[in-house]
Amino acid sequence: MKKIIAGVDEVGRGSLIGPVYAAAVILDDNIHIKEIKDSKKLNKNKREILAKYIKKNSIWATGSSSLKEIEKINILNASLLAMKRAILKLKKKPELVIIDGNKSPKIKNYIVKTVVKGDQKIPEISAASIIAKVTRDKLITEISKNFDNYKWHLNAGYGTKEHLRAIKKFGITKFHRKTFKPIHKILSLKKK
Repeated sequence: MKKIIAGVDEVGRGSLIGPVYAAAVILDDNIHIKEIKDSKKLNKNKREILAKYIKKNSIWATGSSSLKEIEKINILNASLLAMKRAILKLKKKPELVIIDGNKSPKIKNYIVKTVVKGDQKIPEISAASIIAKVTRDKLITEISKNFDNYKWHLNAGYGTKEHLRAIKKFGITKFHRKTFKPIHKILSLKKK
């Protein structure tokens, strides 16, 4: 019998706004994995189509860490916490959990392995990257409606030139991660 493997990936770690998301996915045996690639290599439309397909043909779960948690325990620990939450929400316990990157959350009674660039090599991790990205992007697009000046629906809150220009022009919002360098720098300058 085939080993039950869950792939895990996170998204939003480098963003300047909002929560960080993770997904855990156990792919069904009959899923067509040829189409499933790292979410960064797919356009928005293709990601959304694949996310629906993966959800329909897999056991999956998402987890997140809030802005408050990111500020309190730092982005790495918040990412690991989001991963742990996603893994623990799976309806079936995997025999092996494979995580993208070189760091993993500590979870009792789970066998966890890390793979650098796993999102490019392991279909379960690629599937997790797609679900995490689509889930977070939906939230950011929703938030973006009230903060159109920052173009979050286009940059997902990452530090693009237009986003940084908007921060300088319109200020920092309640969604910005104040411990992140560009934001922290702006706040430090305001205090002087």
